[in-house]
Amino acid sequence: MRRRNTQSIGEVLKDFLADNAELHKQVLEIRIQRAWGEVLGPMIKQYTRNLYVKNGVLYVSLTSSVLRNELILNREKLMKSLNDYAGSNVIRDIVIR
Repeated sequence: MRRRNTQSIGEVLKDFLADNAELHKQVLEIRIQRAWGEVLGPMIKQYTRNLYVKNGVLYVSLTSSVLRNELILNREKLMKSLNDYAGSNVIRDIVIR
């Protein structure tokens, strides 16, 4: 006998995250951290020491000053690419150190 109100796991998780805004926000922040390596590639990820999101701001520590300057110049484009990867407007600024 088949149940009529069955849902896929994806639908259940989507409903669960919609009910828990704080958890959904943390999932999106983790997506942004994963996006850093995916969007920018392994070479830039290699020069990244510390990466975290706090209050809608992405903080990045780099070991290369040349790379740091290049990313600062392209901050807006980078922010748009990361938010597109996450599927939501998660970060509103990037601080590169």
